[in-house]
Amino acid sequence: MSLTALIDYESGNLHSAEKAFQKMAADLGEGTVVVTSDADVVARADRVVLPGDGAFPACAAALRGTGGLYEALVEAVEVKGRPFLGICVGMQLMATWGREYSDTPGLDWVGGQVVPIAPSDPKLKVPHMGWNDLVLGAAHPVFDGIASGDHTYFVHSYHFEVADPALRLAHVDYGGDVTAVIGTGTMLGMQFHPEKSQDVGLRMIRNFLTWTP
Repeated sequence: MSLTALIDYESGNLHSAEKAFQKMAADLGEGTVVVTSDADVVARADRVVLPGDGAFPACAAALRGTGGLYEALVEAVEVKGRPFLGICVGMQLMATWGREYSDTPGLDWVGGQVVPIAPSDPKLKVPHMGWNDLVLGAAHPVFDGIASGDHTYFVHSYHFEVADPALRLAHVDYGGDVTAVIGTGTMLGMQFHPEKSQDVGLRMIRNFLTWTP
């Protein structure tokens, strides 16, 4: 039976994510979903999800300082090639650098940097909070049943500037392009919260749980 691990490194309330992933896994018969801070569980998981809320430096420090979680994550994703999904700051941590408060190294799985959102329209407030329409830029199994114009729920003040445009799979318009989905190989990242994005988000969670890179 497959195991999906949602990493708990004390960077956000994981209750809604846990319920959404468990519901989709149960509907699909796709094994077990656990929230864990146990490095051994993460290292042997078949799929890994890294959520995250808050500031990039604090999340990066918490991930690297929590009982071998960082090493277990690297083993699962880089060495074993397990399917990976980063959500919100969890996606941002995939970057080379975070520029929030201080220059902080990320996982460097997708080249680029996380910088402040700077909408061209001064009427648009930061943080970017609420629903926005996806613009799909590339085909990917995670988009099965999803189309441009479908909307998802965002809460963030920083966004991911991706060095290679081919790795930015979807964006939204918020006074300029804001990265919404990134992906390379076995790795995916979503800036929005799929667990809070109703049917569209649940469909993407479902697609991730059945995705075989």
